[in-house]
Amino acid sequence: MLKLTPGQHIHLIGIGGAGLSAIARILLQRGFSVSGSDLRSSEITAALQKEGACIYCGHQADYVDGADLVLMSSAVAGEHVEVRAAQSKGIAIVKRRAFMAPLLAGQRTIAVAGTHGKTTTTSMIVHILQQAGADPSYIVGGTMGNTGKNASVGAGQSFVIEADEYDNMFHGLRPQIAIVTNVEHDHPDYFLTAEDQLSAFAKFAELVPPSGTLVACSDDGGALSLLNMRNERKLAAVSYAADDASADWLATELLFSENETSARIVRNGVFQGSLVLRVPGAHNVLNALAATIVADLQGVSFEESASALASFKNTERRFEIRGIRDDVIIVDDYAHHPTEIRVNIHAARSRYPRHQIWAIWQPHTFSRARAFWSDFLSAFDAADRVLITPIYAAREDPIPGISSPKLVASMTHHPSAHFAPSFEDAVARLRRDITGPTVVLICSAGDANRIADLYLESDK
Repeated sequence: MLKLTPGQHIHLIGIGGAGLSAIARILLQRGFSVSGSDLRSSEITAALQKEGACIYCGHQADYVDGADLVLMSSAVAGEHVEVRAAQSKGIAIVKRRAFMAPLLAGQRTIAVAGTHGKTTTTSMIVHILQQAGADPSYIVGGTMGNTGKNASVGAGQSFVIEADEYDNMFHGLRPQIAIVTNVEHDHPDYFLTAEDQLSAFAKFAELVPPSGTLVACSDDGGALSLLNMRNERKLAAVSYAADDASADWLATELLFSENETSARIVRNGVFQGSLVLRVPGAHNVLNALAATIVADLQGVSFEESASALASFKNTERRFEIRGIRDDVIIVDDYAHHPTEIRVNIHAARSRYPRHQIWAIWQPHTFSRARAFWSDFLSAFDAADRVLITPIYAAREDPIPGISSPKLVASMTHHPSAHFAPSFEDAVARLRRDITGPTVVLICSAGDANRIADLYLESDK
């Protein structure tokens, strides 16, 4: 089994990504020597360099020199120049799946999985435990609004981690508490069918030992099936919901205003109190409820959790308000799946009922656009205006016949859907056509968040 010893030199290929940058921070804080490479420099790589990592921009064979171990991103191909160099030098090479159990060894692992909501739920759990004095270690798939970091080593026994399903990374975890927010088909380049993805989540749930607990949302069919499997084996499982009245924990009487979202919480028929959140949307009530349950399992009272959640700030790029200009609110969100887009448009409507909603969408990967084509066409029905930018290819090559102009041409039922061939074109259209009060919701897992900067910095 892989063993990690402080002082080892670990080289990370793709260190600027959400997953590996967080691991790099943990390694640095634990006394490892860290180097890493990425295609381009970024705020993340600059921060890691300040924290002690040796950062290379671009990829070269000699970057792995002196490394005891190479950790590669899931997006890195086997023929990568640094992978080949490590192989030729006899340096061990692993992916995150094999790396995680040794990294988290000796700590109580709290793992948050789900097609949607896992980043926010993980952040909420970390925030509650920090406010309660538990000081957990953590890895989150985004920069937390409350800490300004995506990872840190704490003095407490718990390690809270976002359990990424891509490349089955979460199969490398050994969670004492596992959360499943929902299970819906995504990452069609890896999970060819919805059944493949559900099977992967089922295997993740089976990693929870008999002494551990599965926490899952019974409003969601996929998560409910995992609860049922756990219950059939008479193992600890806790359900939560907003619609399923039989759930162990239930959020009721949801209310939305421009400044807060609130709900009454009932546990096994007994009223516990109210959650009042600064973040919008019914989906965030469920995320907060899951976090409250995990905190309860760690001995944190409902009152403590509710108090902590009242000061919770959104994780970066999760309905993040980037700025307000001339009664136009610019919101950046990581939404890249039809369900996430619908949920965020609904959240914008519930928080700002008197505003127009402009949705700017940067499709993420050609395979996702092809797999969910028809769902994407209807995902924007509740938005007043839609702008679609070119597809962000990420790790993929273009697929013939799959393009943003064709998506727009197929969105015949929408009264105002347009193609923006560049970010500058999108900003020009906003400046020309927008009138307040309006919310501009940028939906992108790529780099379209630059539109926020361009719009807020430009002269009207």
